[in-house]
Amino acid sequence: MLHAVAAAIVIACALHMVLSRNLVRILLGLALLATGTNLMLFVAGGRGGRQPPLIREGAKTLGVSADPTIQALILTAIVIGLALTVILATVVLRGWHATGSLDARDLDLVEPRPTTKPVEPS
Repeated sequence: MLHAVAAAIVIACALHMVLSRNLVRILLGLALLATGTNLMLFVAGGRGGRQPPLIREGAKTLGVSADPTIQALILTAIVIGLALTVILATVVLRGWHATGSLDARDLDLVEPRPTTKPVEPS
């Protein structure tokens, strides 16, 4: 139960940071959201006692085993979260170099708006 509450608090803090206008806070909020998701997967995987899947008949088991599916999902999510954080950090750095600001509202200044000529009636 304590793990689920901790995961909910981490996800709530991450959502608060993502809704900010500062690009660094948004970036850190997304990284924190990935961590909260991993924690939720860990909680959902359960810590109940499971027997190992392959046991020879008559063999003794040393203890309970963990669910390997949840472990694989969390490991994959960690790698994806790290890659996402690195890519978004380069985008934030590029936006900061282009505008000199970390405010998300200033990003529309990076790309010029297209100018269209009015169509003249014939």
